[in-house]
Amino acid sequence: MATQGRFDVTHQGGVVPGLSVIIPAFNEAARLPSTIRHIIEYLENRGTSYEILIVDDGSEDDTARLVESLAQGHPHLRLITSPCNMGKGAAVRRGMQAARGDYQLFADADGATPFEELARLEAALEQGADLAIGSRALASHDNAYTVRARPYRSLLGTVFNAMVRRLGVGDLSDTQCGFKLFRRSIARDLFSVSRVNGYAFDLELLYIARLRQYRIAEVPVNWTDQPGSKVRPWRDGLIMLIEFVKVRRREAQGIYGARYGTARLAEPSLSSAESTQF
Repeated sequence: MATQGRFDVTHQGGVVPGLSVIIPAFNEAARLPSTIRHIIEYLENRGTSYEILIVDDGSEDDTARLVESLAQGHPHLRLITSPCNMGKGAAVRRGMQAARGDYQLFADADGATPFEELARLEAALEQGADLAIGSRALASHDNAYTVRARPYRSLLGTVFNAMVRRLGVGDLSDTQCGFKLFRRSIARDLFSVSRVNGYAFDLELLYIARLRQYRIAEVPVNWTDQPGSKVRPWRDGLIMLIEFVKVRRREAQGIYGARYGTARLAEPSLSSAESTQF
């Protein structure tokens, strides 16, 4: 039953899964089902204990109904609904706060990053990182990876990333890839103080992580641009920059807590990796 805007399709008792997968969804009826099926198949074959939380951010299509239908045969699948569209950041935050896994991943509904790339991020955490972020920029400089993006998005990403570095995120070459893995305690800390509801939520999280000296691993991943993107590069890029300026103001006001210094990178970024795709 629905309560306070939240609807859990299944309840799994007190068992703590090894992995929580959080997917924000807004009008994703066309793309989401195949992504969910692929994730379930991968995790079932691997034998991992898991839960998948789909956060329906006020969709106006059949997103929620389709997830409910899929959940009938998959007890690890849960649905959280919002009565209105709050933004990607708000949806991811709700999912992370409801998640129970030891590791917690948020991934995009379109499956642009193959879910198999999870193993690379997990390896980074096992080597000591607190959070691991997928990077298309690092991958684009390595022939072992494939990154397919529309040229204008790559160009805009390069400009955006250069400006973000100047504002304080540091040497991270791709802040916006929708494939990030956290230890549970780190996710709880970061999302308990995050405020941004829109696309700039990634920037805010990484900025706070640096303030808290968390070890951030930037990991190259394969990525293919998918049709149907809701990101409007020019407009949303400008909005994200404005939001990030607000993040800096909040930090100066002490909203994020005391400054702990610059976070250490668990893996160094490539100095020549300047491109990030929206």
